[in-house]
Amino acid sequence: MIGLFAATEAGRRDLVEVGPFLGPDTVVPDGPVRPALHRLWPSLSAAVFFVGAASAVRLVAPLLRDKRSDPGVVCVDGEFVVSLGDDALALRIAEFLGRTAVVGSAADDGPLDELVELLDATADGDLAGCSAALAAGDHVLLLNPLGFPLPALPDTVLSHGEADWKIVIDDRLPAATRADREVRLVPRTLVVGLGSGSGVSTSAVASALAELEARGLDLRAVRAFATADRKADEQGILEAVEDWSFWHGDTSAPLLTFSADVLAAVPVPNPSAVVAEATGSASVAEAAALRAAADLADGGPVELAAPKVKGDNVTVAAARVLPRGRLALIGLGPGTADQRTPRADAELRRAAFVVGAASAVDQVRHLLRPGTGIHPHGAVELAASGLAVAWVASGVGPSAPPDEGRVETVVVPGVAGS
Repeated sequence: MIGLFAATEAGRRDLVEVGPFLGPDTVVPDGPVRPALHRLWPSLSAAVFFVGAASAVRLVAPLLRDKRSDPGVVCVDGEFVVSLGDDALALRIAEFLGRTAVVGSAADDGPLDELVELLDATADGDLAGCSAALAAGDHVLLLNPLGFPLPALPDTVLSHGEADWKIVIDDRLPAATRADREVRLVPRTLVVGLGSGSGVSTSAVASALAELEARGLDLRAVRAFATADRKADEQGILEAVEDWSFWHGDTSAPLLTFSADVLAAVPVPNPSAVVAEATGSASVAEAAALRAAADLADGGPVELAAPKVKGDNVTVAAARVLPRGRLALIGLGPGTADQRTPRADAELRRAAFVVGAASAVDQVRHLLRPGTGIHPHGAVELAASGLAVAWVASGVGPSAPPDEGRVETVVVPGVAGS
């Protein structure tokens, strides 16, 4: 939902023009701007202000929390349309109104900041220094052993060879101490399964989690915890999960629970007759980790990253949600910029390859990152090989993803023509 806010007569005139252009997702609240903004802020994907930029900054400053979750902000200020976090939307509004766009938030962040956001990753190392090296045209070695689909990157980013800087994308701990000019990006791919006896202590659960680190896993990569539903109120487990969140920057990871019947149906490498007799399932930790990972993967592949580790009255295991290629199916509408959604612009920037007829690609060529590959066909095959791909076509676009399961597929329909 895009909120439109105006406090002057001139601003309201612009608002009346821009509202229909942005489509049915817009909302224009009644009454004073400030209370309306506070009320709507949690539900907004973007906020457009028809006031001076300084006034817009003062309005949103008390509400800002996290650039990943805060709405993008655009300010229509006289002859300028200023981006305060949503360059694509600012460019669209400027094009429509025939005014000058002032953008740069994405460029200021740089490709590494965008990678952190796309991967929902924790960054370890001198991110600013590495970004500066990229901006200066220095060679940077990027290692991606798990094969995450990445957007187009500068041609100075190498996949092998030597470079002054190195970026590693992995959920596993390095074998050696991180070098000064090494940046590690830790995506949240892991699900930790927990099984325990009654009355297990918090310290025992924490010690078992530490054993996963001893087996090479980076606990900053934990996306969720999982256990049997009969352990949903086990105090030691709940407190250990809460402690994990505190020590990892108040990162949220849910505790997912499953019935014994569900866990019993999950194939595991290390079943136990003793556990089966006590719980109704031959596995709790491994089965819960694998089942929760499969649910989060939504049809994608998963694997057991660490078999069960036994501790003091507790057992833990870890499963990994494996990355897969990404295919965005984008409808461009009848062809004008106002028929393309902001989500479409974001997916085009995320893609390493764009596939479609020349007439469709020409409509979005100016939005693509430098180095983005362009192909007339073969979108599914490219995505199935592990790449990030956007397929573009005029009109609304497809209503259902093809070849479901082989790749992560998202549908971004265009606005239908009148």
